[in-house]
Amino acid sequence: MQKPATSPKPVKRKVDGVLLLDKPVGLSSNTALQKAKRLYRAEKAGHTGTLDPFATGLLPLCLGEATKFSQFLLDADKEYLALVKLGVRTSSGDPEGEVIGEHPVNVSKDELLVALTGFIGEIEQVPPMHSALKHGGRPLYEYARKGIEIERKARRVSVHALEIETFSGDLCSLRVHSGKGFYVRALADDLGEVLGCGAHLQGLRRTAVGPFRIEQAQTLEGLAAMPEAELDNRLMPADIMVEALTALPLDIEATWQICHGQPIWLPRLTIGQRFRLYAPDGRFLGVGEVNQDGKVAPRRLLAS
Repeated sequence: MQKPATSPKPVKRKVDGVLLLDKPVGLSSNTALQKAKRLYRAEKAGHTGTLDPFATGLLPLCLGEATKFSQFLLDADKEYLALVKLGVRTSSGDPEGEVIGEHPVNVSKDELLVALTGFIGEIEQVPPMHSALKHGGRPLYEYARKGIEIERKARRVSVHALEIETFSGDLCSLRVHSGKGFYVRALADDLGEVLGCGAHLQGLRRTAVGPFRIEQAQTLEGLAAMPEAELDNRLMPADIMVEALTALPLDIEATWQICHGQPIWLPRLTIGQRFRLYAPDGRFLGVGEVNQDGKVAPRRLLAS
């Protein structure tokens, strides 16, 4: 009996750049990444920080050589639109957990505003059990799924802005602008405790990561309908990831030294300072950092 014909696997190709994806609800960040990677037939791809399956919004993805700079977005500020359900507490602090408490809600908008002021600025936050933080080499959510509670220390995090978008009875929509390491689901759970009625994060949409905005993002459906040439046009260059660093143009000799792993001396440097490095023709080379000898040493370079 003849075996049914199978479609040949698409040939992977070298493609470099940054893709801003609008992750849909129901997909893990890794699943969304793999779908985008297949659409681009990319040899290599990675993301810059995950979004839970129930969450939507901005997920910056790095393809090819751009993956070398993904770490620079991990510490970036982020903005969210969070839908908080008052009166119901869940085991995970989000809609995927089991209901562990229900209370009547009698909260005014003024009371909500007062409660929110306590979460603005530098605050202490205990990371949720349902998170990717590691304990004993394993993410906390693995312990949580087995019903194991691990003691977590509060961490200092920053909330730059926290505003009420809408409020009606037991539902409020909040705009959150936070620094690195902040958990919006922990905010929802803590807010419910302060208000005395319990709460959980019912929905979440990430609207900004560092310099990137959701308005710049592409959907998987939109990408799937594009020809390959158009897909490539949707990519941003790798140096967009390190745009906050000072640009340092190099001459031919310094370019040769950096590309061969040799540090270069320049006047008025500060130890630990980082630069975007460029060749004389404007080509992005990578990132350099001033070492203990006061020289700019290569740290992350694109493949020549």
